[in-house]
Amino acid sequence: MHQDLVEHRRWISEKRFLHALNYCMLLPGPEAQQLATYIGWLMHKTWGGIIAGGLFVLPSFFILVELSWVYLKFGNQPLIAGLFYGIKPAVIAIVIFAAYRIGSRALKNPALWSISAISFALTFIFNTPFPYLVFGAALIGFIGGKLLPNKFNTANQHKSDDKNYGAAWIDDHTPAPEHARFSWAKFSRCIIFGVLLWISAMVLLIAIYGWDSVLAQMAWFFTKAALLTFGGAYAVLPYVFQGAVEHHHWLSAAQMIDGLALGETTPGPLIMIVTFVGFVGGWSKELFGPDSLFLAGLIAASVTTIFTFLPSFLFVLIGAPLIESTHGNLKITAPLTSITAAVVGVILNLAVFFAHHVLWPHGFTGKFELFSLLLSLAAGAALFRFKLGIIPIIISCGVIGAAYAIWIK
Repeated sequence: MHQDLVEHRRWISEKRFLHALNYCMLLPGPEAQQLATYIGWLMHKTWGGIIAGGLFVLPSFFILVELSWVYLKFGNQPLIAGLFYGIKPAVIAIVIFAAYRIGSRALKNPALWSISAISFALTFIFNTPFPYLVFGAALIGFIGGKLLPNKFNTANQHKSDDKNYGAAWIDDHTPAPEHARFSWAKFSRCIIFGVLLWISAMVLLIAIYGWDSVLAQMAWFFTKAALLTFGGAYAVLPYVFQGAVEHHHWLSAAQMIDGLALGETTPGPLIMIVTFVGFVGGWSKELFGPDSLFLAGLIAASVTTIFTFLPSFLFVLIGAPLIESTHGNLKITAPLTSITAAVVGVILNLAVFFAHHVLWPHGFTGKFELFSLLLSLAAGAALFRFKLGIIPIIISCGVIGAAYAIWIK
């Protein structure tokens, strides 16, 4: 986005781009999609933001719906099953690598390392719900930021390298357009409209299907998930797993791992895995009977996607005028620094959980999958040592797994 919008098209200057990105980094939700919404809004008002943010999501939504259907319809075929047999070990390495990437940026001192370790222990031993960890870490960060400010000011910021790419349509000193100027009246109207929009959608689902229905529960659950995704998609995966797999039983742990693999190999933000979760949940629960499985999956996938991304649109459209009123650098707060540290521990626990289900698919008393361990180690070496991309690794592991499962295993 930076290369195309800042360097090539010159739609927006470097500083204005990074100013918008710093704001989006503070928000829960996928910052890339929010940044697209922000720039679209800044250039072409509300509809510009809706179109830019919506088209950021729609292609991967349709791709994942199609792949989810193939997965559920033909997943038991030897070739498809073999591909996922090889992909699952790669997912373990990918999640560990995600924890490493976030941890290397966030864990800069013993205090933050301690928060991460405690978070891992609380999740691994006590299965502490993700929201409790987020709020607990935020409280620690709030207190620690006052008592030990030097320990909680290490969160990364995107900073300009002062390169000059020439004049931009929205340049450093271009006045904010009329629609981007902040006013309390406009701010209040946007909040009221956003809340009413969400309430209307929830009431409609409840009126048609009931509060205890799968669709209403998906809408409520993924609304909460959208408000807790500090730290990117990997941060929300543990929460989605706890709710979708362990609590609601919309899909199995093995299917969740497969969904993460599909999410990694399709264009669009990784948080689009919620589309897969919704499709599998609607299909498995047979919402409209056994003869309408695809329709059930499509409707459920639409519900999960809409309620996941609706808050992101509202955060940008409501808060962007306030952000545009000042072009100073935004600083990530101490609570958010603490939350990011806690997220590292949660993601590491997710890797441990995935390893358990991949290496011991039938429990610790069952057969140990030595081949899966070797493939996972190879994928880890490719990521850490040779810096290969995720998609080539997943494809390679899938091919190797299929060959092993069909001809050797």
